[in-house]
Amino acid sequence: MLFKDRVDAGQQLAGRLQHLAGSDLVVLGLPRGGVPVAAEVAQFLGAPLDIIIVRKLGAPFQPEFALGALGEEGVRVMNPEALGYAVATPDELSATEQRERQEIARRALRFRRGRERRALDGRVAVIVDDGIATGSTARAACQVARALGAEHVVLAVPVAPEGWEARIGDDADEMISVATPSWFFAIGQFYEDFAQTSDAEVAACLDRYAGDGTSP
Repeated sequence: MLFKDRVDAGQQLAGRLQHLAGSDLVVLGLPRGGVPVAAEVAQFLGAPLDIIIVRKLGAPFQPEFALGALGEEGVRVMNPEALGYAVATPDELSATEQRERQEIARRALRFRRGRERRALDGRVAVIVDDGIATGSTARAACQVARALGAEHVVLAVPVAPEGWEARIGDDADEMISVATPSWFFAIGQFYEDFAQTSDAEVAACLDRYAGDGTSP
């Protein structure tokens, strides 16, 4: 195990981001699991915390088979190879995407609880998750940040597989991870405690660090 839990992972990750201290930045956690990690980063950097919500776009009759990912601001990242194996009509794919976009809107309302989205125009966006597997969700998050006007996009995670930078490509300007083990099977294998993060925990993190990154 590399990390005791997401708090420990966030503290270790924060140490790799010290060069960003003093920048005009916003830390953006991916709900749910990425938010407790991002909260530690926000506190360390003295930066505000917000979220970017992305959803896996699963095949209509095989929801666990990812065709890509969707994000706020209409962002859509597709896997052309996976699409070649999908047995679905354009209408079925459209209906699936519409449902996922409705869920994105619901989550934004539930987590932000009326709080306005942090402006990213001309700022550094530090996107944080609890780890990376395929990278499609992270790519969508990076594209959302650019769509919102971020000048520089940093993707930061505690753990990712070897060669993960190639999966992200030009969607991030900077990619940082604490560890990139060759024996990578699933993100949870690197955590002693990888319990699911609740909606209430996400909202509490945002309430606590939505200001300047320091808790009350």
